[in-house]
Amino acid sequence: MTHPEPSAVTVLGLGSMGGALARAFLAAGHPTTVWNRTESKAAPLVTAGALHAGTVAQAVTASPLVVACLTGYDDTRRVLEPVTATLAGRTLVALNSGTPAGARDLAAWAAEHEIRFLDGAVKDVPDAVGRPGTLLYYAGDADVFAEHAPTLRALGGDTVLLGAEPDLAKFYESAVGATLLPALVGFFAGAAAARGRGIAAGDLVPYAARWLQMIGEVLPMLAAEIDARDYSSGASSVNLFLAGADWDLEFAREAGIDDSWLRPLHDLVRKAAAAGHGEGSIAAVTEVLGAG
Repeated sequence: MTHPEPSAVTVLGLGSMGGALARAFLAAGHPTTVWNRTESKAAPLVTAGALHAGTVAQAVTASPLVVACLTGYDDTRRVLEPVTATLAGRTLVALNSGTPAGARDLAAWAAEHEIRFLDGAVKDVPDAVGRPGTLLYYAGDADVFAEHAPTLRALGGDTVLLGAEPDLAKFYESAVGATLLPALVGFFAGAAAARGRGIAAGDLVPYAARWLQMIGEVLPMLAAEIDARDYSSGASSVNLFLAGADWDLEFAREAGIDDSWLRPLHDLVRKAAAAGHGEGSIAAVTEVLGAG
């Protein structure tokens, strides 16, 4: 039984994430061409076996699959505008940061120039790229995804197509990513308080990780309440969180840390209580955040 040769791929943009993408393709045996504005960033990848393209046109010509990991959608479009004729018929995968609107605009631009298009998101840090459990999700045409999925799985074993709407990957990235900064700031606030007590931030990590695991375990229940718009369980009620608000502020004062990050969160809880959800589940805060 013969196995198909690994497909060639081009990576545009060799920052920390773009470089990780190129290394993962190389590790999986894919002939990989790389391009970056600062040519010196390509040197370690060339040493690892990549081909360096001096121009974007050369990079695009080298492969049927072009993965762009530039700063954002506008940047990706600016880089590719001069080579639209060369890109026509090839597949462009955008793995840059941005918004759902940016993904829609780039998808429309690609369609106008007969460029096959997938948008995507890497849901882990650069060091995790290429691992079996690393999650990447994509949006776009199912046939295009199916054709290139064997190559794209080199970037992470948990590779998912969310649907045909071209902005779905960025929508999910934005919606799910909304948890990141509040969670991190919460940890940073605890770490600041611990430092004031002479406790190392590292000592908090096992307990903070278990707390985040517990939050993950209750998300299905909270999601079911939100989808049903039924908050009657009240197991962890809005009023319970409201009662804890003063204790949060008292702890911050005692620890000598800035409490300004907490106050907007408390305001949302108060708003939910004022809207009549005091005895209902904390998931009712969804109702005062708007949209539908």
